[in-house]
Amino acid sequence: MVRRILLGSQLRRLREARGVTREAAGYSIRASESKISRMELGRVSFKARDVEDLLTLYGVTEDAEREPLLALARDSSIAGWWHNYSDVLPGWFQTYVGLEGAASHISTYEVQFVHGLLQTDDYAHAVVTAGHKTAVPEDEVERRVALRLERQKLLLGENAPDLLCVLDEAALRRPFGSDTIMDGQLKHLAEISERPNVTLQVVPFESGGHAAESGAFTLLRFPESDLNDVVYLEQLTSALYLDKRDEVGQYDQVLERLVDIALSPSASRDHLHRIRQLR
Repeated sequence: MVRRILLGSQLRRLREARGVTREAAGYSIRASESKISRMELGRVSFKARDVEDLLTLYGVTEDAEREPLLALARDSSIAGWWHNYSDVLPGWFQTYVGLEGAASHISTYEVQFVHGLLQTDDYAHAVVTAGHKTAVPEDEVERRVALRLERQKLLLGENAPDLLCVLDEAALRRPFGSDTIMDGQLKHLAEISERPNVTLQVVPFESGGHAAESGAFTLLRFPESDLNDVVYLEQLTSALYLDKRDEVGQYDQVLERLVDIALSPSASRDHLHRIRQLR
């Protein structure tokens, strides 16, 4: 996904610099204008032949200039690790997992439950089973939990992203599973918040109403300057991906206001321990 977006944005810049219309570009690769639009947005896969023909049309003829873009085209067809979980991974969420894995900064606000990157095995199991009215086959539950735990490995890697997680106190108080499971989850939050790349802040009930009236969201930032920040909004059967600067900016402002009213990271850890003692 990220490679496709990068390649698409570079092809768009080359086309515009050359003064070529989308219609003309489409004609050169035996495709429609809408196909060029989808390619430039990174929403479709790339054929090496199409990229070669477009580069020629845009006047990019030197091997030194063509090869990096052709390499991007080749790499964009390589399936990510998450495709091994396609049996339990909705198509609309595959996009998010790809973007999450490429992000340098992940900022999220949660109110219903603990964010997936910070869930324990037992808590994740309880969340997965609670989300279905009828019983889910145990092997499917285990696959969904395994996917969630696999995602968490990115926080431990050499190029781990910075994670800012703002949790509403409701997410800490709402029980998923037994008291033992909840205690283990709260303990895990306190421990992982000590990591240098993880910042955890709790919005206590005492803060009252606040700016995030629309609910949970995640804001992703990427190291590549060609990629816009993306806001991810999950729905029951689909998701929204916002990348327009003005829309992302509004969520960024809400996040700043949440951080202002939330407990500091150290005070949030103390709050987690107090909740554990009261359980």
